[in-house]
Amino acid sequence: MLSDRERERYKRQIMLFGNEGQEKLKKAHIFVAGAGGLGSPVSYYLAVAGVGTLTVVDMDTVDQTNLNRQILHTDRDIGKKKTVSAMEKLTAVNPDIRINAIDARIDEDNVAELIGNADGIVDAMDNYPVRYLLNQVAIAKKIPLFHGAIRGFYGQATTIIPGKTPCLKCIFPKAPPQEVFPVVGATAGVIGTIQATEVLKVLLGSGDLLTGRILVWDGLAGRAEEIYAERIPCCPACGIGGTEMPAGEKKK
Repeated sequence: MLSDRERERYKRQIMLFGNEGQEKLKKAHIFVAGAGGLGSPVSYYLAVAGVGTLTVVDMDTVDQTNLNRQILHTDRDIGKKKTVSAMEKLTAVNPDIRINAIDARIDEDNVAELIGNADGIVDAMDNYPVRYLLNQVAIAKKIPLFHGAIRGFYGQATTIIPGKTPCLKCIFPKAPPQEVFPVVGATAGVIGTIQATEVLKVLLGSGDLLTGRILVWDGLAGRAEEIYAERIPCCPACGIGGTEMPAGEKKK
């Protein structure tokens, strides 16, 4: 049940989806992989929307070079663990939700345990090896994966529903080269808020999801386009006879 304070806090949202919808958000648990450029707006907007439990995982400390885009952090946080900074900001913006901020490197040995019983996974990472691990766990646990990526003025987002839509491996069979890429903070804001919106739509069971569609944002042109994607029957992650290691199982 919502408290009086929560009903007042979420009054404008309750006008859209009622007390029942707000209670769905309160009961939900979302895992956010990363507290950086994408993780910052995603976490902020899920927190203010009233998603009851957010688990945010990151292993880095705040650096001066983060501050043009990672809006969870400020100058005062330089040298501080991002998880500590994230916990402070998200708790301050909404003390009525639970924040699990975990300082850890996501790898194949811990990814399934870190995600636990979450209702969805937000991919706010900047490297594809970890993205593929998140994809693997989403398939194993049959929970949605909300993908986002940015570079410069450009970004992309899609929502993956295991068993129904292309998985991340279907869409990106090979990881692009690892690089230190340029990025504008506003691009992270655009893509991060799209990801947060997709999470809310899934939890509320409303709207048309970005499933089977990759939204591609061109900030320089001020234009968004769509690329359609299909499942690959021989995909090693989600296809028939897939060979990828089940989530949580260690290599021998």
